[in-house]
Amino acid sequence: MYPQLLTYLLEFIKYQDQIIRTLQTLLVGKNMFEKPAEEPVNKPYRKLQIDELPIIETLKKLDYTILLKEYLEEHDRPLKPVQRRSNSKVTVPKTTNCPQCGAPADYLYTNNGNKGQFLCKVCSCLFSDKNRFSKEAVLKCPHCAKSLERIKERKDFSVYKCKNNDCSYYQKKVKAMSKKEKKRFKKDPQAFKVRYIFRQFHIDFLPLSKQSPELPRVNLSKIHASPHTLGLILTYHVNYGLSARKTAAIMQDVHGVAISHQTILNYENSVALLLKPYVDHYPYELSDQFCGDETYIRVNGKWNYLFFFFDAIKKIILSYPVSPNRDTVTAIHAIDEVLVKMKEIPEDLTFVVDGNPIYLLAQHFFAQHGISFDVKQVIGLTNEDPVSTEFRPLKQIIERLNRTFKANYRSTHGFGSDKGSVSYVTLFVSYFNFLRPHASLEGKVPVVNPSLSGLPTMPARWTKLIELAQQWIVKQRLA
Repeated sequence: MYPQLLTYLLEFIKYQDQIIRTLQTLLVGKNMFEKPAEEPVNKPYRKLQIDELPIIETLKKLDYTILLKEYLEEHDRPLKPVQRRSNSKVTVPKTTNCPQCGAPADYLYTNNGNKGQFLCKVCSCLFSDKNRFSKEAVLKCPHCAKSLERIKERKDFSVYKCKNNDCSYYQKKVKAMSKKEKKRFKKDPQAFKVRYIFRQFHIDFLPLSKQSPELPRVNLSKIHASPHTLGLILTYHVNYGLSARKTAAIMQDVHGVAISHQTILNYENSVALLLKPYVDHYPYELSDQFCGDETYIRVNGKWNYLFFFFDAIKKIILSYPVSPNRDTVTAIHAIDEVLVKMKEIPEDLTFVVDGNPIYLLAQHFFAQHGISFDVKQVIGLTNEDPVSTEFRPLKQIIERLNRTFKANYRSTHGFGSDKGSVSYVTLFVSYFNFLRPHASLEGKVPVVNPSLSGLPTMPARWTKLIELAQQWIVKQRLA
């Protein structure tokens, strides 16, 4: 009797639950009980057309002290500062200097009252806060050589546009329109991109600046586990992609070592802190073929992005930042981590990436800092253009790397913190570069280190790799 009653009550509860869901949907207008998708939403990239770089003219800087001396020699009298009327309400801020010669505020006229335009008495430079002389260079359209006009301010960059109606770029775009498009263009010109546009970045980031590595205060000699046990844990957890709980279970069932999954995660974070500076500053021998891509990982229940950049010939992971955003700033950091590992930046440096426009914007950012490289975009799954046909093999290589990482990462079911995600990715990169044999390298590891290759077992290699990282950290502290 009691089992039948329990079955009836369970069915009744399910029926009530369905009624509540229906009422909530009718009242709110959407289903509030839908579970979050287990896979990230595959959204196409925004249609963002990136034009070529503009003509950059460097302005000649003058020295007002030299100009004042020349004026004295020529006129036999010094050039006096601007004399302002005592009752004048028009003033020049004392912090304002001429952007062309550096003359102080005493030599500046207020050219249009208090509207912000100034005239330098020393070099006759007319400027304002938004004037072209406030920049280090003049940006000109590469199609008509006319100066670009700043039209928008974004978080990380300013947008410049060529507004010359006689520009060949503009004329070509307008002529290519159909009658229907021209009719719509007259009503809604914002719907079409017909003018040359350039984005000037003002990100507070200096490329190729090797920052001092973060040296952790971690002493693995004080942990309760032996070095061999630590090597076993890393082998199971990283090499074979077992979760922390399964690793703890196999350590108990097979090796008789009682250890909790949280202790394993603590060991993982400690080892990652030691290995990261060693992996990031290792003097890699690189080829000339590099590819990059993003893949998804779950952090705090949300999808984050892991940016991989990879030496396609040597099979070395060079860059692996994790970010909650798939944006230009992260792409810049990812590429910069590759550039700092090069002894010299080759003239024909090329990165093969997907169709995401953030890499083209990153290319423009580095070009503004005097660092040039080419970006080849492999778009879609089929070869519909010559670039995709030529460079798709490199794109497929980075896709295979993504699949290899996902095979190891899948058992974690995501990470509870940013620190945990970075630690796991660091250990995976350490394993992939220094410990994992690769079929295309005739069974050798990508980075051959004699100290590691002579060891018979993987736990011993993990232990030796940690020792090498510790020795490197000691040398950095003494340097």
